[in-house]
Amino acid sequence: MAQKKYLQAKLTQFLREDRIQLWKPPYTDENKEVGLALKDLVKKYSDKLECCENEVEKIIEEIRCKAIERGTGNENYKTTGVATIEVFLPSRLRKDRKNLLETRLHITGRDLRSKIAETFGFQENYIKIVINKKQLQLGKSLEEQGVTHNVKAMVLELKQSEEDVRKNFQAEEEEQNEAELKEKRIQRTKRGLEILAERAEMVVDPETTPYLDIANQTGRSIKIPPSQRKALMLAMGYHEKGRAFLKRKEYGIALPCLLDADKYFCECCRELLDTVDNYAVLQLDIVWCYFRLEQLECLDDAERKLDLAQKCFKNCYGENHQRLVHIKGNCGKEKVLFLRLYLLQGIRNYHSGNGEEAREYLNKARQLFEELYIDPSKVHNLLQLGFTAQEARLGLRACEGNVDHAATHISNRREELAQIRKEEKEKKRRRLESINSLKGMGYPTHAAKHALHQAGGNLDEALKILLSNPQMWLKDSDSETSRRESPSQESIDQLVYMGFDTVAAEVALKVFRGNVQLAALTLAHHGGILPPDLQLSGEDSSSTPSTSPSDSAGGSGLNTRRADTPGMGLRERLTWRLRRMFPGQGGRQEVCRRGLGAVPHCVSYCRDL
Repeated sequence: MAQKKYLQAKLTQFLREDRIQLWKPPYTDENKEVGLALKDLVKKYSDKLECCENEVEKIIEEIRCKAIERGTGNENYKTTGVATIEVFLPSRLRKDRKNLLETRLHITGRDLRSKIAETFGFQENYIKIVINKKQLQLGKSLEEQGVTHNVKAMVLELKQSEEDVRKNFQAEEEEQNEAELKEKRIQRTKRGLEILAERAEMVVDPETTPYLDIANQTGRSIKIPPSQRKALMLAMGYHEKGRAFLKRKEYGIALPCLLDADKYFCECCRELLDTVDNYAVLQLDIVWCYFRLEQLECLDDAERKLDLAQKCFKNCYGENHQRLVHIKGNCGKEKVLFLRLYLLQGIRNYHSGNGEEAREYLNKARQLFEELYIDPSKVHNLLQLGFTAQEARLGLRACEGNVDHAATHISNRREELAQIRKEEKEKKRRRLESINSLKGMGYPTHAAKHALHQAGGNLDEALKILLSNPQMWLKDSDSETSRRESPSQESIDQLVYMGFDTVAAEVALKVFRGNVQLAALTLAHHGGILPPDLQLSGEDSSSTPSTSPSDSAGGSGLNTRRADTPGMGLRERLTWRLRRMFPGQGGRQEVCRRGLGAVPHCVSYCRDL
């Protein structure tokens, strides 16, 4: 079969080079029968290929008949609008795997699936149709999905090949249940991946809750733009699921997952795809899946996909792998990907009739295979040292088979990964400490995480964000009764002792529901006056001071003018107020710096002095 495909591809190539049109005279007469000139053409090509004339004549006749059928279909499509679709059936149907099906393009994908199932004897719910490297959508018309005349459609079965005639009804029922289970598995996978991606978008602070993390070749996390994070996660999720099916050799289920992954990868920017090698590996997996389904001819752009994979590897790893070696110190693991690439390029060229190119790529694949071959005794020696089989293989490939160097490499790699985990853990610990500091000031956990994420982990910047945007943490859903509750006199006194106006202190405590820390920090940040968007409405608004605290009754407002000096920061304002409250006592600046997160405790400490 492979020899016939190669010969057919080679003859097709010769015909194109010589610009021979077999469906026209002198190769086809008026009655569409074989012309006299075809014999001379057969002899010419059989001598060129050093093949039997009968075999060459048979293949050329098949090409001629197919060309006539295509021409007839083209005329029919122009006249009636009825398109012809070339249907490729599963590999278990060894005879007549390629068939022509006529249909109009305004019908839906579900109608086409029904027609294919009825025509070729499939169960409608247990097949999938792939056209133009995309799974056919049942609810849309063929025109909407880009289906055209003379397009190729590949049929995938969701069940394993069984006997043509079932012995009893029970066996048939088990087959249907198996197909239903596989379809449910696919749907569960798709829904699960969508839920994962949606939840990842809802994570407020990825540093404390890394719902899904993406790492580079060294294991360190990669910062992904939020706009592309969901698409990349869906793409990688579908890819991993497809690879799992590939390992179990369930190619018919794997291919739709891989094609969905390709669709989502195309939504990511080129700079992102050049950072990781996942997109290149996906191209290899798609071509391999088509090959194992024996439908490589349905993949018109197999060459483009392999070239794209090679280009992506070059951009990701660098010329001669120098970027990869700089990052990891070796390229042993990634050489396996080039082995797959060379093998698939050889297979594709062979099926395209390019014998010399096929031989060149297959020789490169063989040489690389011999280079990557691992001596089992060396793996056993490393296992005795306590390493895993996977670590042993990767280490030996990275160190070109040297056991001692491989042992050192594995140990170093373990230390690197442990150090990365330690750094990530320490980074998370510091972030949690910052969150707890903001919580100690009275801010909600959600707001603290959000502000720290915006500030890149900087606590001072996060505090400024919270003070400048109180809407981030003030909930509109809070009932007004909590606002109307009068704050305790003790809380008001604490703010007055710090130098704030009595009325402003009472209003602030109502707004912040009695939280002295938040009230003090916000008043200090805004110069002793609540901003208009925070002042209470309705009956409470009448008590809101319309003038500055310095103009209000009470001596405590006399300190505000100094606190409003331009350029004075939050700590300086609080320190100045404490010094006014406790004149003649030293160490106020250090006391306030340490007590910034708990203002009442700071005031109490100053009194005790």
